[in-house]
Amino acid sequence: MENYLNAFLNAFEGSVRWTWKSILFEVPWYTNYFWGLIAISLFVWLLEILFPWRKDQSIFRRDFWLDAFYMFFNFFMFSIAISGFYKMLEVLFSDLGISAKSLSVLDISAFPMWLQLLVFFIVLDFVQWITHIMLHRYRFLWNFHKVHHSVKEMGFAAHLRYHWMENVLYKPLKVFGVMILGGFEPSQAYIVHFAAIAIGHFNHSNIKITWGPFRYIFNNPVMHLYHHAYTLPKGSYGVNFGISLSLWDYIFKTNYIPEDSGNIELGFPGDKDFPQDFLHQNVYGFGKDKKKE
Repeated sequence: MENYLNAFLNAFEGSVRWTWKSILFEVPWYTNYFWGLIAISLFVWLLEILFPWRKDQSIFRRDFWLDAFYMFFNFFMFSIAISGFYKMLEVLFSDLGISAKSLSVLDISAFPMWLQLLVFFIVLDFVQWITHIMLHRYRFLWNFHKVHHSVKEMGFAAHLRYHWMENVLYKPLKVFGVMILGGFEPSQAYIVHFAAIAIGHFNHSNIKITWGPFRYIFNNPVMHLYHHAYTLPKGSYGVNFGISLSLWDYIFKTNYIPEDSGNIELGFPGDKDFPQDFLHQNVYGFGKDKKKE
């Protein structure tokens, strides 16, 4: 038990220390996710201001500050809080004889760095795509995911508005994605992480970008807006599940873009009764399952 407690405390203290050093610019710039998040956010927000898709949408759109708080809460505060628990799981797996090598299906360590990064990016994105479908497909998970879909006006900060339980679900599955690669994470994986943040911000932004012919590979704001549409195709529990890549939606026929005006209602049936504040949104889903809306 002492090993688990020490693992928890060391991971927690390490996360706090690293975040504080990041704030003080005492870590290499390319691993500074604190200021990196701020820089990417300001850049995409500036593009929203200069080239707005929905021109009648305010610069400080509805729930702008709530979403800004969600960004820092989910990306840093809650990540710090749960870092110790994941380290405890790592120790538990080790005690049970479960290692990265035992789950490995592909060793990419001998690949050129560019190929390592590409495989790493694709595998992690596919794992997240499947996870995203689960969040829509299973009602007890959907009750948590409603927080993200409670956005009524889309903007870059909506990217990281999500219930903290999604961190609990996504992170272990992303770790699993790393483990099937032999537990190997490329030394320049920060490139993938920053790319994912930037793409996610763009996908939720008030900017009309489709990437031309690359829209069949990369997700985009037009495609992702319809993921947040209030009205979905009949019989569907969701469309356009892509995180960074739209590729999976086109392969598995979950793509849907009927038009590109950008003027559609967002949300989900029953969202008028959904909590509007951070605290109540983040205890939502733990009570008795809501009646089907």
